[in-house]
Amino acid sequence: MKIIIAGAGEVGTHLAKLLARENFDILLLDEDPLKLKDLESSYDLLTNTGSSTSIKDLKEAGIDQTDLFIAVTPSESVNMTSCMLATNLGAKHTLARIDNYEYLLPKNKEFFEKLGVQHLIYPEMLAAKEIVESLSTSWLRQNLSFCNDALILLGIKVRSNAVIVNKQFSTGFFDHGKYRVVSIKRNNKTIIPIGSDQILENDIVYFITTHENLKFVREQAGKEDFPIRDIMIMGGSRIAQKTIQYLPTHVHAKVLERDKEKSYSLAEKLGNSMIINCDGRNIEILKEEGIEEMDAFVAVTANSEANILACMAAKRLGVKKTIAEVENNDYIMLAESMDIGTVINKKMIAASYIYQLTLDADVLNVRSLSSADAEVVEFVAKPGSKITRSKIKDLRLPDQVNIGGFVRNGVGSIVNGNTVIMPHDHVIVFCVSSTIRKMENYFN
Repeated sequence: MKIIIAGAGEVGTHLAKLLARENFDILLLDEDPLKLKDLESSYDLLTNTGSSTSIKDLKEAGIDQTDLFIAVTPSESVNMTSCMLATNLGAKHTLARIDNYEYLLPKNKEFFEKLGVQHLIYPEMLAAKEIVESLSTSWLRQNLSFCNDALILLGIKVRSNAVIVNKQFSTGFFDHGKYRVVSIKRNNKTIIPIGSDQILENDIVYFITTHENLKFVREQAGKEDFPIRDIMIMGGSRIAQKTIQYLPTHVHAKVLERDKEKSYSLAEKLGNSMIINCDGRNIEILKEEGIEEMDAFVAVTANSEANILACMAAKRLGVKKTIAEVENNDYIMLAESMDIGTVINKKMIAASYIYQLTLDADVLNVRSLSSADAEVVEFVAKPGSKITRSKIKDLRLPDQVNIGGFVRNGVGSIVNGNTVIMPHDHVIVFCVSSTIRKMENYFN
């Protein structure tokens, strides 16, 4: 598969590095040669200096032989124009990064397809949805739902008070069928548990469960539930704005934005929220604005370090739930070690959605876990596929793979070794990124 990525910014570069691990023919195109410097020598990909809106540059990049053209420059208009040109010059599929929600409305899908833009992605919107999901349940670090909440993936940091701590899987303690532990993040290591493993204090544990068993998981993990009604958001970014739009009506948001002109603009856009023109990195200002009365604190400025430090300050001031946008991958582990509740990385979220387009099997969803070097993938089992021929324990699955559950006729179930997947089941698979391609063979 030949893929051209236009735009060597955060999303484009991260996606190029991710896809370079596969046997794809990757070319990264950007007008700034400095952005491309060292990438070609460090990764298995090609780079071209040029404009994605130049017919000459697109032809030189081999657009007529391209299977997937991805435009993720900072400019929405450049991305849309690039995709239109790419389609008319022979690219089979195109995707554009946008920042206008109106383009995503179902009624506009056919219109853009006729123009030559098959897929659209709005990374800030995806990040905002993850923040709202995280805020919806106070005791969770991550909360992802599949098939209309038929199955739910929960990420929880367990403490010494949890009954599941120091319990080996081989003892049968976890064989109740109410949830399945699909992965454990310990320090910098992602563990797909086997019989000899156990959960230790301060592990981040990922569970697959059903909605009716949420309370049981919470009790097992030693967590207390508390309502989130008042939140403080540091930074009036587009992620902050979309987050506020998606918040339920009972949640009230206070936004701290240090740019005066932007504060006025936000006040006009977000009439139901309080906008404060101040520097949220100042602890005294946080106290003055009532940080100690807040149920949650969300830091989504463009500065990862500032977001991490602000969340640490909020924790020390008594806020139980903190969420930080951390775009610098090197800081994600640092944020986890400092006990930041939830880490959001929009380029990883966007890359997961784009990566889905490169898969051949019936893949409905790919979700990246910023706290673990892993993906959660929703496959649909095709009739006659390998996954349907044997019990799960007899399938000889690749290493670093764990099937968590399946949805059949809208009903979610937790798997065990004796489970047999049926054709058309929606199957939730937890695996490290490098094994997704191997798992495709089981579902095709």
